[in-house]
Amino acid sequence: MAKDPTMRRLRPAFAALMLATVPLAGSALAREMPSTATTAPAANAKANVVILATGGTIAGAGADASNSATYQAAKVPVDKLIAAVPSLGALANVRGEQVFQIASESFTNAQLVQLAKRVSALLKQDDVDGVVVTHGTDTLEETAFFLDLVVKSDKPIVVVGSMRPSTALSADGALNLADAVATAASPASRAKGVLVTMNDEIQAGRDVTKRVNIKPSAFVSQWGPLGMVVEGKTYWFRAPVKRHGTSSEFDIDTIDTLPDVAIVYGSGTMNPAAYTAAVQGGAKAIVHAGTGNGSVAGYLVDTLKDLRAKGTVIIRSSRVGDGFVLRNAEQPDDQYDWVVAHDLNPQKAKILAAVALTKTTDTKELQRIFWEY
Repeated sequence: MAKDPTMRRLRPAFAALMLATVPLAGSALAREMPSTATTAPAANAKANVVILATGGTIAGAGADASNSATYQAAKVPVDKLIAAVPSLGALANVRGEQVFQIASESFTNAQLVQLAKRVSALLKQDDVDGVVVTHGTDTLEETAFFLDLVVKSDKPIVVVGSMRPSTALSADGALNLADAVATAASPASRAKGVLVTMNDEIQAGRDVTKRVNIKPSAFVSQWGPLGMVVEGKTYWFRAPVKRHGTSSEFDIDTIDTLPDVAIVYGSGTMNPAAYTAAVQGGAKAIVHAGTGNGSVAGYLVDTLKDLRAKGTVIIRSSRVGDGFVLRNAEQPDDQYDWVVAHDLNPQKAKILAAVALTKTTDTKELQRIFWEY
C-alpha cells in the first residue's frame, strides 16, 4: 500500500500531543488511586511468629567452647534464645513462651499432647501467623510428626533444634533458629505440613529423621528436603503428598491422652518374652522393628499371632534406614491380621499408631491410615 504523505507529516505532531497529555492523565489517575506509600506498609508488614521453647541442645551450654558434644541441655530460657539472635526482629515480630525446659529424650505422651494443644490454640489466633518449636534433637522427629498429624491448621509450624550448644565453636543453633523464624514467617510455607529447619535445609516433619549424633548435618530424609533457607529466604523444590494439617482426620482438640505403643527392636536371637512383657506393661500395639523388610523370625511368629488374637495390634516396621515395608511380602499380613508401617521408621510408626488408636482398633482402618499419612 502506498504511504500517504499527509499522514507522514501528521505523525510527529500526534506523538507530541500524546506526550503532552500523558502527565495530565497520570495526574488524574494519581488523584483517583491510593498512593504507593499508602499501600506499602500493608504489603511489607512482618508476620507474627511465636517461639515455643521446650529445651534441648539449642538451649544447652557447655563448660568450654571446645565442648560440642559434652554439655548440659535445656539451660537457656527462651528470652535469652531470642536475644542471642538479634536478626530475628528483621524477619518477623517474635515473642516467646517457655513450655518445657527438658532434654527431649524425657518427652512423654502427656507433654506431646500439652504442646500440641498450645500450638493449636495459638494458630487459631488472628494475630499469630506461624509457630516455631525449639526442641531437643533426640525425639525432635517424633514431635514434628505428631504435630503434623493432629494440629488442624495450614499456618506454618516449624520445629527446630541444634546439634551443638550455643557455647560451642561453630554452634549451629542461632542460624537454625533464624531459618526457622524465616520459614514460619513465609507465606510460601503454608499448607506444607510441619517443617523442620536444620543445617540450612527445610525438611518435612513426617519424613525427616536423625541419622547422626554428633554432626550438624544429622537430619535427613530418604525422599530429600523440601527446600532450603538462604539468607532469610525460603527456596522450595517439592511438597508433601501425605495427609496432614487441615486434611488430617485427627484433631488435638479432641485428644487428651494417647494409648501406649511399644517398639521391639529386631535382631538375631530374639526373646519372645520382650513382646509379651510389653503387652503386660500396658501396650495396646507393638511396632516390630524388624530386619530387612520388617522380617519376623520363624520362632517369633506364633507369639505375635497369639498376641494379635488377644487384641494387641502388631505393626511390622523395619530397622533399615531407607526403603519401605511391603505388605504380604515377608509375612502373610492379611492372614495374620497384621499392619505394615510402609515407609515410616519404628519411632514414627509408634507415633502414628498411638494417634490412630484414639479413633479405631480395626486393622483394616489402621492399614488405611498407614498408607495415607
